[in-house]
Amino acid sequence: MRKLWMVLAALLLTLVIVSGCGNETKETTVDEDTNAPVENEEKETEEAEEDTEKDTEKEETTAKSSADFSELIKYMEEETEGTTKVLYENDQPQVHKMEGVTVSVDAYTLIELNDFHTDFAIPFNDQTDGGVIITQYTVTNESDKDVYYMPAFYLSFTGAQKAYNNHRYLLPAEEQLVEKLAPGNDYLLKAGETVTGYYTYPFGKDDLQTILDASTVAVEVPAAQAVKGEFGNPIGKDGSFTLSLNEEGAEKIAYNEAFYKDKATTDDMGEKKMLKEEKGIGKSETLGDVTVILDGYQFTEFTPNEIEAPRFENFKNGIVLLTVKFDLDNKGSEAVSLTMMSSKLTVNDGTQYMLSEGMLLNYGYNDLIDAGKSGELLQIFVLDQEQYEKIWKNKAFEIEIGPIKNQEAKDISKGKRATFEL
Repeated sequence: MRKLWMVLAALLLTLVIVSGCGNETKETTVDEDTNAPVENEEKETEEAEEDTEKDTEKEETTAKSSADFSELIKYMEEETEGTTKVLYENDQPQVHKMEGVTVSVDAYTLIELNDFHTDFAIPFNDQTDGGVIITQYTVTNESDKDVYYMPAFYLSFTGAQKAYNNHRYLLPAEEQLVEKLAPGNDYLLKAGETVTGYYTYPFGKDDLQTILDASTVAVEVPAAQAVKGEFGNPIGKDGSFTLSLNEEGAEKIAYNEAFYKDKATTDDMGEKKMLKEEKGIGKSETLGDVTVILDGYQFTEFTPNEIEAPRFENFKNGIVLLTVKFDLDNKGSEAVSLTMMSSKLTVNDGTQYMLSEGMLLNYGYNDLIDAGKSGELLQIFVLDQEQYEKIWKNKAFEIEIGPIKNQEAKDISKGKRATFEL
């Protein structure tokens, strides 16, 4: 920035010298308020200054959009009296869109921070060695209305004992997103406004090793709000980012792109292996004012990790997950609740059935498909692998879904259910 001002100063001085030596052409206009004559500079001079202004703005925008963590790391070293080592960097953006509001993680870095002052030990689990993830987030309001956005980007990972959030004493306050979108300004994000800032997630030495072994972490992305001070008026849906912390993590994220985003995938609960899938099916049925479209399904062999294994302890002969993707076209006057949806899977020529597992889906109370809108619905079933391989896989699978319910769990399809054969 200092160099930029020096360039501008030199340019301004040059303009003054040129205008003093040459024959400057001026136009005279009349001030609308005072009727006094006003002299304007030559049009070419104005255009030159405007071009310079645009170039300056362009340079400043470019500088802000490229994350440079070196100065932040240096500040952290000085502030904590610790030493740092960069373990991993990633500058591949991830974007979550929410009906006119977008949130992106632009870049992030994982550093090792060691031998720091005991004043900083508490967020590091009372250890003075550990690590920090520094992330750059950008929140943009592309709509023509003001919205309110609380940047609560909680981070979790397999085996985490708590949800991690920003620690405000590791970076300069003016660089932090939680200072730019804060209670002091009511979390206001004006129409057309973009706000960029940083977040820091501290880990003690033990947790640092845990996340390195896990190779990825998940970050929650909350929805924006339409009304100040209220959290029952979400704009769009909550989302999540998955951050790789080493090359193994980057490979895992790329591999998982093939799978539907149930919790087994997004929460890194274990390893999936594709057994069978079909996409673009397009079969549909109408339930009340909602058209239910079967889009596709995936059968995956699933091996839970050590942390999640107790949840599946009843499956002694292996696990197969069936994840089914529907599209719902809501032509009604009420919003459809995704978390209230349920389904039943019938197998073995109709002699056995099981219910969908809502706990393995990422839906919450405010996940809705509004009136007049369309959206995705996933349903997931946990199957015994031995029975699947020996009995079920060569026979028809029939899935029954419905009825359609609103946010208050009221049936808005008069008890009707849709049935599809896989």
